[in-house]
Amino acid sequence: MAVGSGSSPVSEGARIAFKTLWQSLKTELPGAALWHAEHAAFLKYSQTGDAVCFPCPLREQEAVAALKALEGCVAAAIADVRGTQRERAIKVTLEHVATFLMSAYITNIDGLDKGNPDTKKRIPDTDLNQAQSNIYRRLSAGLYETRLRGEYYHIHGSLEATTTLEMIGLPAFFPGLVDYRECIDVIERAVGRFSASELETLNREHHQAGAPVFTREKYQKTAHGRALASLPLFTVAPLNMDTPPVPFANPTGGPDQCLQGIRVIELCRVIAGPTIGRALAAHGASVLKITSPQLPDVPFFQLDVNTGKHTTSLHLKNAEDADTFESLLSTTDVIVDGYRPGAFARLGYRPEELAAKAAQRGRGLVYVTEDCFGGVERGAEWSGRPGWQQIADCVTGVAWEQGRFMGLDEPVVPPFPMSDYGTGCAGAVAALSGIYRRATEGGSWMCRTSLSQYDLFLLSLGTYPADVEEKLRHEHDPRFFELRHNDSVDEVSQRALRSIKRLHPELFGDHMMQSAYSEAFNGVVKWPKEPLEVEGIEIGHVRPTRPNGYDKPTWEDWERDDALLPQT
Repeated sequence: MAVGSGSSPVSEGARIAFKTLWQSLKTELPGAALWHAEHAAFLKYSQTGDAVCFPCPLREQEAVAALKALEGCVAAAIADVRGTQRERAIKVTLEHVATFLMSAYITNIDGLDKGNPDTKKRIPDTDLNQAQSNIYRRLSAGLYETRLRGEYYHIHGSLEATTTLEMIGLPAFFPGLVDYRECIDVIERAVGRFSASELETLNREHHQAGAPVFTREKYQKTAHGRALASLPLFTVAPLNMDTPPVPFANPTGGPDQCLQGIRVIELCRVIAGPTIGRALAAHGASVLKITSPQLPDVPFFQLDVNTGKHTTSLHLKNAEDADTFESLLSTTDVIVDGYRPGAFARLGYRPEELAAKAAQRGRGLVYVTEDCFGGVERGAEWSGRPGWQQIADCVTGVAWEQGRFMGLDEPVVPPFPMSDYGTGCAGAVAALSGIYRRATEGGSWMCRTSLSQYDLFLLSLGTYPADVEEKLRHEHDPRFFELRHNDSVDEVSQRALRSIKRLHPELFGDHMMQSAYSEAFNGVVKWPKEPLEVEGIEIGHVRPTRPNGYDKPTWEDWERDDALLPQT
């Protein structure tokens, strides 16, 4: 369903996207949440709120604004269960939606953002394999033309790089090769020795991420595309119904947040999965992010997505750490799993077995998964493949739409990790729905979403009308439109950011940001304010961000600073 026509403002598109969303998700959402839908409103401070801010043809602002409104509806339903059912104003501020979608690029510590080379000195180095710090290795995650003219493939060295580079005949390290364009040329020549079909075979043999780049129409004809066409944006289904409803805790004194008392274990890296945990933390949940000290993560993103959480390190193949993890699990309400489908199960933690243990303790749990390809419920062909945002964007047709908008007959990855954040929003709504169901119906619940499902929802909203696209091409920096298929997501995003700062300076003022001193990072961190308000409850984080592995693996003695919540 295409959204709007002509030069429709973002607020109108958000309202239509919101209606599309809740109609398509009626079977997954609590009925009580839909009762609140008529009270959702999309607000703006200025003309910028209704402006299409990104040099992108897809309705990212509208899609995420709609998801935030849906999040508000489910949060309102939870607030009703914890208190008294009543009408609650649900407000989504559109300027804050735009900054949320750029969060990884505008979050900063003492004024140092992702683009500043001095920032890495302030953040613990979790880039264990130099997959980010070494530009040659970083560009092993990129979109390149194959040996067949007009055919493209996105290889992805992920957080390791060596296997992908050696797979295509290149050395793991290339001392002296530090020029951005020369690195791209070397890697594209290597990719250009293969067809997409041959790269698919290599990826399977070496267990690597990567995927061919499809148009939307071609993806829809694949077996996987057909399987996902029958899935909504997320699913919420019972794991078992052997436990009674679990009432919400009613905090005494202090701000009222709808998930206070809920304990969440987050098993995720990078952006999409951690965004689910960050959203639950904003609703008052105690979110404990657990990462292994032996697994790499992108250092800077932790400054952004670890807001509101505690973080700890456990290596689950170590017997002592596994015992600690089991102890944490015994009182956990929600698990957020952002790893490749089946990875956590192979460590001995299948969702069905965890639900059975929850039944033994008489208190169900909510299991939330986020992955790249989706379709586990349908046994879809690619459901078990590894992947990241760029791969989902390339497979589903999003990258081709970006390239077409830029006047190219080739795909280009869109700016910013917008599909990551959108998927995180979808996962948060699914998680809230599962938590509500556990409280009102009992049992344990399985919630699933994926980057590909988000992209399909985004594409279903249609591209902007021709006059809007033409206006964007005219207004934005011409250097942005010099980008090509093989430019990295960082290069695409930095050029977009410079252009947006010139066109929409209102988005970058201090009034758009929240700030707090982070003892863990030893500096003042600024991050975008929450886009969502729900009457009668507080939404916001009560602890500053910290790096991975900072805290003890315990639920006890968590600090809390209620002064960080928005003042109303």
